[in-house]
Amino acid sequence: MSPSSPSHGAPVTDKSQLVEYVVQGCKPPEAWRIGTEHEKFAYRLDDLRPLPYDGPVSIRAVLEGLTRFDWEPVLEDGNLIALTKGGCTVTLEPGGQIELSGDKVETLHQTCEEVRQHLSEVREVAGELGVGLLGLGFNPKWRREDMPWMPKGRYRIMRAYMAKKGELGHDMMLRTCAVQVNLDFASESDMVKKFRVGLALQPVVTALFANSPFVGGRAGACLSHRSHVWADTDPDRCGILPFVFEDGFGFERYVDYALDVPMYFVSRDGRYIDASGQSFRDFLAGRLPALEGELPTLGDWSDHLTTLFPEVRMKQFLEMRGADGGPQRRLCALPALWVGLLYDDTALDAAWDLVKDWTAEDRAMLRREVPRRALKTPFRGRELRALALEVLTIARAGLARRRRIDDSGRDEAYFLDTLTDIAASGRTLAEELLEAYESRWKGSVDPLFEEYAY
Repeated sequence: MSPSSPSHGAPVTDKSQLVEYVVQGCKPPEAWRIGTEHEKFAYRLDDLRPLPYDGPVSIRAVLEGLTRFDWEPVLEDGNLIALTKGGCTVTLEPGGQIELSGDKVETLHQTCEEVRQHLSEVREVAGELGVGLLGLGFNPKWRREDMPWMPKGRYRIMRAYMAKKGELGHDMMLRTCAVQVNLDFASESDMVKKFRVGLALQPVVTALFANSPFVGGRAGACLSHRSHVWADTDPDRCGILPFVFEDGFGFERYVDYALDVPMYFVSRDGRYIDASGQSFRDFLAGRLPALEGELPTLGDWSDHLTTLFPEVRMKQFLEMRGADGGPQRRLCALPALWVGLLYDDTALDAAWDLVKDWTAEDRAMLRREVPRRALKTPFRGRELRALALEVLTIARAGLARRRRIDDSGRDEAYFLDTLTDIAASGRTLAEELLEAYESRWKGSVDPLFEEYAY
C-alpha cells in the first residue's frame, strides 16, 4: 500500500513541510482502502535449506519465473530485487523472505483474492524449481549463520548498524516473517484514536497470531519468538511509543519522534549512501555528515519513515505490525480484524472504551508477557483470551455494518472465523505446532515444512 516516494527534487527547508506530508494522508471514509502485506520463507524441498540469492534453485530464479504472470522486474546494480504489477509489488526481505505488498483495495474479499492469486503464482513457479514456501513468524530450523543475505544496498547498511544496537537485529532481518495491514484515517483526531487503539491491542493480535515457537530446530521459550525478537532489535526505532497516549499527541508529535530516530541511509541516483546513526534534524539544517550542505527532499523523508519499526507505524496511513506470518486464512483474517475495528465508528468507539483506562504499565506488561504466554497471559483478573473474544465480537459487528457483500451473499465477517476458533479454544497455532513436535514429529521440526507449507 506504500505510495511511491516523492521525487528527490525540491528541498525541504522547514519541519512544517514534513508534517504536511503526513497530513496529506487524510482521506474521507469513502476513499479509505485496505493494503495487506505478508512475508514467507522459501526453501529447497530436498534439504529444507533457505534459498541463496543466485543459482538454478534460488530467489532470483523464483522472481524470474514470476515474470510469466506479467510482473515487471526491478533491478538494483544488475540484481533482480523486486517485481511490480499494477499497484502490487513483490519484494525481498534481507534473508530472502518473499513479500507481497498488495494494492489498495476497497474490500476484504478483494484483498483475499489478491493473496490467493499471488500464492497460486508463486506455488506454480516454486513447484517447478523444487522449492517450498512456508508462512511462520520465525524460521523454525536454521541458525542465523545459515541464512543468506540479499544483495540490496539498504540491507548492507542496516546489517552493519543493527550489530551496534539490540542483540537480535540480525535475527529480525533474516529469520522473521509477518503479516500486516495498512489503513487510512480521515483527520488528525481519527488518526489519534486509531493509533491508540492499534497500539493498545497489538498484544492481543500477537497472541491470536502466535505462530513461532521454534528456534534452531528446537522448542523455544516463546509462542511468538518473532515478537520477542522485535523487543531486542533497536530501542530507538521499535516498541509501543508511550507518547502516543499522552495529551497533545498528533501529527507534529509523531514527526518530532521520527526526526529523533537515527537515520540509516540516503538514496541518490540509485545508490544508498550510509548515513547510519546520523540525524534527520541535522539533515533539515543542511548539516548531515553524509551529504554535507545538502537539504533533504520529501523522498528522503518518505524513505526515513520506512526505517521506523514501532508496533504501529505512520506514514500517510497507519500500519498494524504485530502479527506472525501464517497460513493463508490468517493472511485474510489480520486485515479483517483491523478493518472491523477501525473502519466503523461504532466499533472504533467500543474498542477505545476497552483500552482507554489502561495504564502505561498495563501496556508494557502485555508487550513483555504476550510473546511467551499468548492468550494465556493474565490481564486484569482474567486471561487475555477473554479480551480477545471481546475484541473479535466488536470487529465482527463492525464488518457486518460495513455490508461489503461478495458474490455468494456473504459480508466480510466470516474472515474472522479462524481467529474466533483460536480465541474460543485458547489454543494458538504455536501450541498446535509444539504438540505435534512433542508427539508425532518425535522432536523434529522437519515435518512442519510439509504439513504447513503453502
